[in-house]
Amino acid sequence: MNDMQPYPTLEVATHPDPEIVAEQAYQAHVRGEWEAADRAYRSVLAIQPDIAPCWSNLGLVLRARAKPDEAELAARTALRLSPDFADAHNSLGMAQHDLNRLAEAENSFRGALRLRPDHAAAWINLGLVRQKFGALEDAEACYREALRCGADFGQVGGNLGMVLLEQGRVEEAEAACRKALHQRPDNAEATVNLAMVLLLTGRFEEGWPAYESRLALARDPMPDPPIAPWTGQESIAGRTILLRAEQGLGDTLQFCRYASLLADQGALVVLEAQKPLVRLLSSLRGVAAVVGIGDALPHADLWCSLMSLPYLCNTTLGTIPSEIPYLSPDPSAQAAWADRLAGLTGLRVGLVWGGGTRPDQPHAMAIDRRRSMTLADMAPLGELKSCHFISLQLGDKAGQATRPPDGLELLDPTAWLEDFADTAALVANLDLVIAVDTSVAHLAGAIGTPVWLLNRFDTCWRWLLDRDDSPWYPGLRQVRQARPGDWAGVIARVKRALEAIVAR
Repeated sequence: MNDMQPYPTLEVATHPDPEIVAEQAYQAHVRGEWEAADRAYRSVLAIQPDIAPCWSNLGLVLRARAKPDEAELAARTALRLSPDFADAHNSLGMAQHDLNRLAEAENSFRGALRLRPDHAAAWINLGLVRQKFGALEDAEACYREALRCGADFGQVGGNLGMVLLEQGRVEEAEAACRKALHQRPDNAEATVNLAMVLLLTGRFEEGWPAYESRLALARDPMPDPPIAPWTGQESIAGRTILLRAEQGLGDTLQFCRYASLLADQGALVVLEAQKPLVRLLSSLRGVAAVVGIGDALPHADLWCSLMSLPYLCNTTLGTIPSEIPYLSPDPSAQAAWADRLAGLTGLRVGLVWGGGTRPDQPHAMAIDRRRSMTLADMAPLGELKSCHFISLQLGDKAGQATRPPDGLELLDPTAWLEDFADTAALVANLDLVIAVDTSVAHLAGAIGTPVWLLNRFDTCWRWLLDRDDSPWYPGLRQVRQARPGDWAGVIARVKRALEAIVAR
């Protein structure tokens, strides 16, 4: 999703020197020279502190310098001086957005639009907030209104493409992204959104290169190590390559398989990953060492982001590395769980009903509301008395396991789980895992335990379109929503499938 839209406004002071400095501030602002613009705006305001547009623009600059609290103060100063200044309302909303106060940001953007109904930037920003609240049709309407108010399609088309994709309108999403890129080929956001369409539809040859644009959009990128990046062209035989985890735990579990491919090319592979995964990832074939993110890194000759490896390895639908299992639980831990579960003589089924909420990432939170259900939604499974249900749910939704719906008997052993190595040892003793789109689904797929993925209507690109299987995990079956929010239909299908298994 594109960033907030500012529309900087220049107000030239009447004093000769402030006039020159104000122009310098504005030009620095437009060029993105944030420190110079900050100094220049402050110089003008030191002489004439009653210039509302300068305060508003200073707020935009402070926001660009990752100082949202100061940005909010600057915007509020502009509004005290000029309460009907639409740009200042927009500036205030952007600061509130960065402070994750989305309801306040929405009010500010709506305030700008009450004053200036043709304020295209405020329409874009309101669309971003509505999208993060999960109001996809509202967000689409805002983006289209921005276009009617004169916004450049190259600027808005990537946002429109994403909200269309999230509504399942794949062809329209692709058209919007391509139109945006025709007008602005350097629009990284539209490029990534197009990549998601391409990957979702299995067009990997075009999709992986486009997906590399995500690196330019990382919210809090880790600094690159002081060694050369691997471009896929250099020989890695006899050299040490550092592979760095990126994005979520599930992403690491899915793409860590490429480490073994590089080891097969003669590389000494070091994998840097999230600490809860370190013990489990040490079972990867060919990996010399696994270190936790933030720990000291060993010497390496080259480095690469883990999620760039499908691109650099020229992965197509037909060449996805699908050697299963590629991760293995510790045998002694697996045996210990076998002893603990020995009394469960029926079908052992692990359940995961929710993902992580990520409160610092509002768009991810909106996606989580669509990908997650509640344990209560799984209540019909309780009628299957020949199944033993085991909670694998961690995080803020795990508390639901203490009060399962009537009729659903649920064993909750999660207090024994300290990291993913422990979870893998437990999952290896189950007959089946039933999970929404979370890291546990990847874990089960990677160790070879059958998994049924309960998939939302607007599926993630990795699960592809119109499939009930996955080329990434041969043991995975997808049960998709027929329409947005239809978990009841999904659970009904799962129940029938389980009934068929236990009736054999």
